[in-house]
Amino acid sequence: MTKTAETVVAAPPARDRELVTQALLDAAERLLVSEGHAAISTRRLAREAGVNHGLVHYYFGSMEELLVQVLERFTVRLIARQREMYGADEPFIERWRTAWRFHEADLAAGYPKIWHELQAMAWNRLELRARLVAVNREWRAVLRAAFARALDQYRAGTTLPPLDGLVALVMMLAQGAQAERLLGIEEGHAELLGWIDGWLQSLEGGRAR
Repeated sequence: MTKTAETVVAAPPARDRELVTQALLDAAERLLVSEGHAAISTRRLAREAGVNHGLVHYYFGSMEELLVQVLERFTVRLIARQREMYGADEPFIERWRTAWRFHEADLAAGYPKIWHELQAMAWNRLELRARLVAVNREWRAVLRAAFARALDQYRAGTTLPPLDGLVALVMMLAQGAQAERLLGIEEGHAELLGWIDGWLQSLEGGRAR
């Protein structure tokens, strides 16, 4: 059977592979943020990236694989930023405040939208679920290292949750806040963060004494 020119995929030279894959990842990231995964077809994505639609499967095997790589690539950038921030030599409360400023920046950039889009996909796809669990584990590792230092500083004379419990609490707080913000819900958020800030100030005061 003779194939049409549209369906024949000629792989670009090896030197162009990185350019093509990055163009597809960039395009998928934009579309996930602006339209959601349900609106992304192979042809729509290829058109956005400016490449032949056959290259989507040629390089990634499936649309699902491409989308999860978008999340993983985005996560690498943010994890590096968080590690640098939490490693700064300043009081923990200042690092906490910076982390929540990053939270706002990430909402604007679309990272939580991508996370929740893929999370919904993963509920019924075991392989994809494992990849998202791995991303979640990376975030927990960053928090575990940062909070272990803080607990060493604040532990004396006060009652604090165990390390893994504290990590779980903050993960659930952040992801819950993101999910509500994506729906336009902000009721009580500022009040809760204000209370936490005051609590951390009291811990700083106790540590100083």
